[in-house]
Amino acid sequence: MVKALRSFRVTPKLPEELTRLREIANNLWWTWNDDAIRLFQRLDRDLWDECHHNPVALLGEVSQDRMENLAKDDGYIAQLDRVYQNLSGYLKEDTWFSRNHFKESKPLIAYFSMEYGFTECLPIYSGGLGILAGDHIKSASELGLPLVGIGLLYQQGYFQQYLNKDGWQQEFYPNNDFYNLPLQLMQDEEGKPIKISLDFPGRKVFAQIWEVKVGRVSVFMLDSNISENNLHDRKITNQLYGGDKENRMQQELLLGIGGIRALEALGIQPIVYHMNEGHSAFLALERIARAIETDNLDFHEAYLKVRQSNIFTTHTPVPAGIDEFLPDLIEKYFSNYVPRLHLTFREFLELGRLEAPQQIAPFNMALLAIKCASFVNGVSELHGIISRRMFQLAWKNIPAEEVPISHITNGAHTRSWISHEMATLYDRYLGPNWVNKPADQSVWKRVDQIPDEELWQTHERRRERLIAFARRTLRKQLERRGALSSELDAALEALNPDILTIGFARRFAAYKRGTLILRDIERLKKILCNRARPIQIIFAGKAHPRDNEGKELIKQIVHVARDEQLRRHIVFLENYDINLARYLVQGVDVWLNNPLRPMEASGTSGMKVVFNGGINISTLDGWWVEGFSRETGWSIGMGEVYDNLEYQNEVEANALYDLLEKEVSRLFYDRGADGLPRKWIAKMKDSMQGLCPRFNTNRMVKTYAEKYYLPAFRQSKILENRGMAELKDLSIWYRKIDRKWNQIKVLELSNNVSNSLAVGDEVEVQAVVMLGELKPVDVNVQLLIGRLDASGELVEAKKYSMNPIEDFDSGTHRYSVSVSFKGSGNHGFTVRVLPDYRLLLNPFEPGLVTWANNNL
Repeated sequence: MVKALRSFRVTPKLPEELTRLREIANNLWWTWNDDAIRLFQRLDRDLWDECHHNPVALLGEVSQDRMENLAKDDGYIAQLDRVYQNLSGYLKEDTWFSRNHFKESKPLIAYFSMEYGFTECLPIYSGGLGILAGDHIKSASELGLPLVGIGLLYQQGYFQQYLNKDGWQQEFYPNNDFYNLPLQLMQDEEGKPIKISLDFPGRKVFAQIWEVKVGRVSVFMLDSNISENNLHDRKITNQLYGGDKENRMQQELLLGIGGIRALEALGIQPIVYHMNEGHSAFLALERIARAIETDNLDFHEAYLKVRQSNIFTTHTPVPAGIDEFLPDLIEKYFSNYVPRLHLTFREFLELGRLEAPQQIAPFNMALLAIKCASFVNGVSELHGIISRRMFQLAWKNIPAEEVPISHITNGAHTRSWISHEMATLYDRYLGPNWVNKPADQSVWKRVDQIPDEELWQTHERRRERLIAFARRTLRKQLERRGALSSELDAALEALNPDILTIGFARRFAAYKRGTLILRDIERLKKILCNRARPIQIIFAGKAHPRDNEGKELIKQIVHVARDEQLRRHIVFLENYDINLARYLVQGVDVWLNNPLRPMEASGTSGMKVVFNGGINISTLDGWWVEGFSRETGWSIGMGEVYDNLEYQNEVEANALYDLLEKEVSRLFYDRGADGLPRKWIAKMKDSMQGLCPRFNTNRMVKTYAEKYYLPAFRQSKILENRGMAELKDLSIWYRKIDRKWNQIKVLELSNNVSNSLAVGDEVEVQAVVMLGELKPVDVNVQLLIGRLDASGELVEAKKYSMNPIEDFDSGTHRYSVSVSFKGSGNHGFTVRVLPDYRLLLNPFEPGLVTWANNNL
């Protein structure tokens, strides 16, 4: 190929009347606004699809004659005026955050994520993590949070999928043309790209910054494919989750450290930082280094300052899902960086390890994030429990249930995933607040007001569109594989727009069990091909390029779909992306999900189905543990976990077959004289009323704001008081208790509690505690009391702070508290001592606790 000597940008030439199209196209607000989408579709519907719904590329492809004609079209100009005014009004109006908290024009919160799934024309996402991040940003915009996003801009993004004739997944990586995407290159006053640099071994690596506007929120993305870098470094941002371990580390250095430097280069100074997974955890190191250098702090002071304003969200329920780097690789990239932190290299490694002495132990990015964040959460209630167990060793002597990892259950951005037809129905019967207040339970109660006929007609129309789309897609797939004419014709007969349709679409990993429903083919045939109650299944999803086990699952589905009896009932659609996902969640009757519990951290695809009237069938894992009731859907089992995987698969496959055969299909095909499945429609409505207000990202982001962002913001401001005197006082206190904690002992517990008490009786418990050089104000002595299980362990113990009532010599104190019993049974108690200070965000932050020993 011939390399160009000079480069320049050619932009579409728009008639004066249409110039506002460019501004609309460059703000992803249009992705959740039907009127704006139809505005671009009217330019050229076929070209819109060919451009993968990319309005920037579309503007460059539409003929000049077409543009000139539209400029004279009063109807089109009126729609353009309306859309532009709506966008302008949206950007200026008061928001939930400004009304309920305060007005702030500058970003105060920085959200870091390895991937973002905003829209299909910006393919820089792989799956659930990216889609969640994209929906998080959209809801932050709707709520008016002063937030800015940071990510990487991948030249090739995640792979595009196609299958060969044998059904084996193949991958290809088309290049993204950044200049034909809804992006803007950030430039200085002289029109030159704004760039940042990082020190890599023996060289500097540079990156330029692109802006993606998402409503009111800007997301800035770093791109290393620039001439200042060597060929290898230009490929750092080539592929999402591509390359080897070193490439992954380079990406995470660029995201974390480079992201902080990008914010500085843009003049943005957030207060609060949110790490969406551990990929961006290196940002904590850069923040600490800068606090040392700019605020004249030592490491411990800087560390406390940074930790108090960091939030970390973990998305994995298994250790294997966490990035780890060997010490040699860490040393290669950090040997010159560590001195900035005033640490030895050994001390530095401790930040990413549980135990320091293990010289070969890898550096764990989740542990780095946990140690550098005061706010840590999982993404569903069950995932919070799993995360507390998984990371329990990071807090010594703390019961798993008290490990300070909370949860905020994920959601989906309602307007990004709802069909135009369903949105119109909601507008008519729910009013505007399903848009303005999607988390308001009272709004969704009005679903009952939607006539059954209208709801069912709307849903059937979307199923028809899904089937038409699936047939077109299937035919294109077969054409690419060189299929016979008879096979191409058969593709147009696949599926039936009038029968019960199940969707299964997600990443093909073994634990998601994409082929569970295929376990007994003969029984499945009887269920799917039942003439009175037929069912069809649409599969989609990608396996990671190096996951051959996942690829085998896809191949198995493709082979089963070739069976003469099943070919009209089962299809696999290639290259699962946001566009395909939208068709599926808007058109299926049932969404199937059967992961191995507790391997699904949350899952959000089933949430998107709910907004469109679909009903979920799932194992009790992830979000469905909270969402399931007999009114809202079906569960495969009741959350059982078996030691024998084969046995579990057998049990749950049969349970799934029973549900489909005896409940789901019967309910769907139970029609009245008017042809309506009224009991099915009632279940649709119950699902929508019960789940829509709970599992949307507006509720989720509000929770992040009130539970984490605002407390972290306030804490940061407090620590800066009096020239950071509060921070220094906190640091002094931390060091004091760390040095002197080993002096604490529980010397004595009162033994005058009767062995037999009645409900309502009040008892006084006393403890004598040696604090040594520490004072009562430094600690919280707690009584833990509750029922005992068969092994003598406290169950759901209640905690009571004990009061100092007497001081002795040598730092010894007597504590007392009186409690009463509200329930009968075998009870017990113990005493522990925790650190206590007015600026502690939680008592477990220092990682210190002393328990009364068994000899008392």
